[in-house]
Order: sequence, then structure tokens, then C-alpha cells
Amino acid sequence: MQDNPGSHVVVGVDGSPASVEALRQGQRLAAALGAEVHALACWEQPQLYDGYAMMGIEGFEEKVEQILAQAVQDAFGTERPSNVRTRLVNGAPRQTLLDASKDAAMLVVGRRGHGGFGGLLLGSVSSACVAHADCPVLVVHAPKTSS
Repeated sequence: MQDNPGSHVVVGVDGSPASVEALRQGQRLAAALGAEVHALACWEQPQLYDGYAMMGIEGFEEKVEQILAQAVQDAFGTERPSNVRTRLVNGAPRQTLLDASKDAAMLVVGRRGHGGFGGLLLGSVSSACVAHADCPVLVVHAPKTSS
């Protein structure tokens, strides 16, 4: 799925409401630029300690694939825009997104941070992306829900 450097917008997707909104915003920006969206979801196999296998450690890739598909459906409904591509990556989200930023026009991530004054702190992945990405970064908040 390689294309010309800077001709796509990378969106980090983890299934959270903020990442679904990041996917929507990334697609809007990409459409305005005539670019593709590369929606990336990451998964890692947990480390095993002392040779003991834990129960229920299989299926991480399949679970993340389901989360990615659901996020795309939540963002766009049944009609996925033609410029949206999805990709699963076996790797840590922080490093995967930073690597993907090297040839992207923009990186869009959701804000998952907690605490601070009114939730002003960014999460560790979004903070790393803002500090170290090789392209502009947009950090998107989850939409406010009506109560």
C-alpha cells in the first residue's frame, strides 16, 4: 500500500470514541487534499514470563481487526469512503505511528489522556506523536455526548 510520500493521511485507530472521531476528521482532511486515509490499528502479542503461558492470549490480531472494522463502520456507516484504506500492524502503537508519519502528509490521533485541569493532559501515544512525528499532527477529542 505504498504511495507517493505525503499523499496520504495516517489515522491511528484503537476503537475509542476519540479514534473514531479522528478517523472522521482525517477523512475530511484527506478528501480536501485529494489524498488517501491509511487507518492503522496496532496489536502486540503479550510477553510471556518464566515460560508460563497465560490462558486466553490467542486472537489478538483478530480482535484488533474487528475493532478496526467496527471503528470504520462507526465513523462512516455502511458506505466507507473510497479513499479510506485499513491496515493492521503488529507493533507498538507509538512506534508504528511515528514510523508511518515519515512519509505522511499528516498524522491524526485521538486524545485518550486523563487527569490534569479538565483533562488537558494528552495520552502517552498522542504526546509522543506530537513531540516526535515527522509530519503535522492533529489530536482529536472524542465528541461530547449529550446528557
